[in-house]
Amino acid sequence: MTWRIIHIKESERLQLKLDNLEIFKGGSKYLIPLSDISMVVIEGNTSVTTNILAQFTKHNIALVICDNKYLPTGLLLNYGNYHRTAKRVLEQIQWTEEQKQLLWKEIVGQKILNQIEFAVYKKITDERLMTMIELHNQLQPGDTSNREGHVAKVYFNSLYGLDFTRDDECLTNGAMNYGYAIVRAAMARIIVGQGLMTMMGIFHKNEFNSFNLVDDLMEPFRPLMDYWIDRMILPEYEFLTYEARLTIINFLNQPMYYGTKKSTVEQVMKKFVSSFLKSVTKNGGIHEVLLRDFMEAER
Repeated sequence: MTWRIIHIKESERLQLKLDNLEIFKGGSKYLIPLSDISMVVIEGNTSVTTNILAQFTKHNIALVICDNKYLPTGLLLNYGNYHRTAKRVLEQIQWTEEQKQLLWKEIVGQKILNQIEFAVYKKITDERLMTMIELHNQLQPGDTSNREGHVAKVYFNSLYGLDFTRDDECLTNGAMNYGYAIVRAAMARIIVGQGLMTMMGIFHKNEFNSFNLVDDLMEPFRPLMDYWIDRMILPEYEFLTYEARLTIINFLNQPMYYGTKKSTVEQVMKKFVSSFLKSVTKNGGIHEVLLRDFMEAER
């Protein structure tokens, strides 16, 4: 079972040594078994061999590449390594519009419930809280009336002020952008590991987006990241420092309940995708991913 998320800053080079990732940094060498790694986040000037890149894809290790501002801009994933990829893709193509609309109602409903839970934690006004609850109760298959968008406006304005927008250059947005990119990479790795096509979503359908399904299935986890940033980043840092970035990445290793079982967030993401696949093939429901289960597991 993979469990390590490796963050590499200003290493001289990465290469393959037997079945290990070998990292050269500051005159020292570090060996990490590939079988332990789920994701590598790399920033700064680091040389990487093609052999290690090939092994990353064979072991379904997601490689996240950051720019000179330390923000993720690229993602390397495996290609077709699932043992029944063709079968899985044929099934995905045959998902009906009715199935997709019902599933989207469940997924976006979980996201809104998590936003409501975080809003309760932040003690926003009862009036705004009731507005969010009423909007959630109005959800329809496919969210044809865009309740998600209306909730998002109330949510962000209640938490960060009426003048706040997601385009503002501030620590809050920088941390969320970084955090969402890490969650997106983790979800993409899980989805391709299940033989699914990332570009074929159930709600997101942008022809220029290669990760429509990823953007669908990561939605319930966004408010969990918001909570993590609010608790661990905003009170402690003024800028998105190296330590702050490590803390954000460590979100994936945090404990969380999934039903009655305690797992890490990344393991819960895997279980959530499995639950989604069962529901889309058997017309059942998706197991809930709720913020309170994350908060309770931390205590």
